[in-house]
Amino acid sequence: MDKFDTSRSCAVLLDQKDPLAKYRDQFLFPKTESGAPYLYFCGNSLGLQPKQTKDHISAVLDQWADKGVKGHFNGALPWLDYNDRLNPMMADIVGALPEEVVIANTLTVNLHLMLVSFYRPKGKRVKILMESDAFPSDRYAIASYLSHINIDPKEVIVTVEPRSGEVLLHTSDIIGRIEELGDELALVLMGNTNYYTGQKLESKRISEAGHHAGALVGFDCAHGAGNVPLDLHDNDVDFAIWCTYKYLNASPGNLGGIYIHQRHANDPNVPRLQGWWGEDKVRRFQMRDAFMPQRGAEGWQISNPPIVSLAAIESSLKLHHEVGMEAIRTKSINLTGYLEYLIDQLQHEQLSIITPRDPSNRGAQLSLLINNGSKDIYDRLISSGVIPDWREPDVIRVSPVPMYNSYEDVYKFVQILQVTLSSCVV
Repeated sequence: MDKFDTSRSCAVLLDQKDPLAKYRDQFLFPKTESGAPYLYFCGNSLGLQPKQTKDHISAVLDQWADKGVKGHFNGALPWLDYNDRLNPMMADIVGALPEEVVIANTLTVNLHLMLVSFYRPKGKRVKILMESDAFPSDRYAIASYLSHINIDPKEVIVTVEPRSGEVLLHTSDIIGRIEELGDELALVLMGNTNYYTGQKLESKRISEAGHHAGALVGFDCAHGAGNVPLDLHDNDVDFAIWCTYKYLNASPGNLGGIYIHQRHANDPNVPRLQGWWGEDKVRRFQMRDAFMPQRGAEGWQISNPPIVSLAAIESSLKLHHEVGMEAIRTKSINLTGYLEYLIDQLQHEQLSIITPRDPSNRGAQLSLLINNGSKDIYDRLISSGVIPDWREPDVIRVSPVPMYNSYEDVYKFVQILQVTLSSCVV
């Protein structure tokens, strides 16, 4: 690519021109034993802590100390209305209407809840289509839910696989499988961005094909939220789930997000597991027997949310809202492209990129296939002050996150990678 070269001065110049460079100082980097910050490329697994998060959490703790239970209704930020501020910011990130989004529960819990609502087997329409290499938790959740309702997962779950000798999926193959299943298909449920390869699926085309076949369509956006444009509403997705601790930097294991298209979200007849926080807000504290759901995705809440957790989410969402997904995406394409360029220049036989080359089909991640499957390269990177992550059996995932990674980070990483490769025996 003409705009890149292999010199360090290129990285320095790119950083000088980067409008997001100032946000790097808003995050805390883990440090090596020598006290130097790690080169951190693991935001696709756990994002870094924003410096302002501690203040947001402290504010909640102070309100609890000062007001006790009255903090639900009183104070500068009453807890009862906490999600009212967060849902619109989250909706902007995932491309949804505010009423279609709620922050509640955790990722796989939300998947179970969505299966209750959107897996509706009837007659021979019972099949669920997934990608063959779906994130393990999704496979476990779907299989266990089917077993719970006395359906054999082996009889119902159908997968679409890469072509022989390939690792990525073709949209035409996904659509072909949908058309083949036809009126046997009840649900299409896939990862929007694959955890292993980093491939971003074409959710609009998949949704159109699923609906044409008479099925509902949902996506696990754990590796997409805050990373790639999701456009959930415009792509006519029926439902989606995601976590907040990867690209959304909201602390380990924090609450997840739910998107439900407004045609379902405002339909009180859609089946759901019920809890009192999903009750209409006007009636919630009347404690009556009959359940009347809150309009929108908030009607899928179960329990009152942990406010300390929401405070950490708010801290990060404010940064994302300030920057905007368009700017994040623009830098992501450039930064990941720079990483790709430098790795290509190594021309090392032990290393290959399995993530799509087309930037529109990936996010801020390159999956590096180690051709002999040795984890030794990963271990040496860690000892050299780099934190990527390892995925069995043979992939190092490297995630240059636009909010806090610099071009010089990428340059330094590839220099270390080159030395590491030359020192490892194939």
